[in-house]
Amino acid sequence: MGAQLNGQPASALPIIHLLSSGGFYGAERMLLDHCLATPGQHQVLFLDASPALIARFRDAGVDCRGCASLNELLQYLHQRRNERPLINTHNFKGLLFGWVGATLLRLPLVITQHGFTPRSRKQKFYTWLSLQLCRTASVDRVVCVAESIAALCRHASVRSEKLQVIPNGLPTASTSFTHVTDRQHWLAGYVGRLSSEKGPDLFLDALIPLCHQHPRLQAVMLGDGPERGALMARVKAAGLQERITLPGYQTDMRPWWTRLDALVISSRTEGTPMILLEAMQAGVPVVAFGVGGIPDVLQDHHNGLLAEPTDSTALARQIETLLDQPQLVRTLTDNARRTQLDRYDLSALAERWSQLYVRTAQEARA
Repeated sequence: MGAQLNGQPASALPIIHLLSSGGFYGAERMLLDHCLATPGQHQVLFLDASPALIARFRDAGVDCRGCASLNELLQYLHQRRNERPLINTHNFKGLLFGWVGATLLRLPLVITQHGFTPRSRKQKFYTWLSLQLCRTASVDRVVCVAESIAALCRHASVRSEKLQVIPNGLPTASTSFTHVTDRQHWLAGYVGRLSSEKGPDLFLDALIPLCHQHPRLQAVMLGDGPERGALMARVKAAGLQERITLPGYQTDMRPWWTRLDALVISSRTEGTPMILLEAMQAGVPVVAFGVGGIPDVLQDHHNGLLAEPTDSTALARQIETLLDQPQLVRTLTDNARRTQLDRYDLSALAERWSQLYVRTAQEARA
């Protein structure tokens, strides 16, 4: 890495990440990989997280700790103020706490916008306040993981010179996946939190009719969340509990990549989903709604299949395309692997992050 900070290498720059988290999902996966790949003295302060999640980061080699309150955070930042650490926030609570700390102690502040889910009144307020805080002088950079998120920021009058789009990326795969072909069954997978913004209900809107039409089609919903009970009730009412299963949250996706015939992303909102990139790397074809940053990654019938947002009938048609045209799978997966490697490789993206961190710290010290 060629970036330098006042004559010191980028690896010497202290970076404090702030994150409130309910589990190991896309943003958490991105942050863990990011800390391991990007030069800097990274530390993650979990504002709200389970001991298991903190242990997962610590076991991977990331310096991390819990932080129970804003007052505790301010005390900690005050102790480290002479180091001039850079703060990088990763969700609303992290942004709010980080903004207060950076403002009071005059520390450089980078906001990572992973995406917005403004469906409830509370979420809409959080989105509005997040965008307003991004406009303030305390925020030095706003990094968006997709162009669609940057467009929302521009619409909210966040200055263009603050904004940068750096999509999520994956490290080089440590193992290759050999798909297990089962001629009797064809397995479609949903992977994600079972909550409204991820569209598990829209997944069932597409899969229930398809399962009735195609006897060999099966589906699995990997994840947990508040809609689990309602989803299970729908599957039971459709008489498909043997063919649409909900095994719960998975800590390791590797066994599933060898079994899935397609990943179906039925989200209402997205940034650049990590699970999309993982499927592309693993050679599993993707059928998805064209929301958020997904159309930035996938071109229909080139490296994936796209449907109009929230149109479950169109989503079902695209899944049926894969069922009816098995010869298309090789074309999609080969192109998807190339796309992931060429445009969403973590090592190249980590260099862009390193340069952004160093430039932000230098400007703050000028």
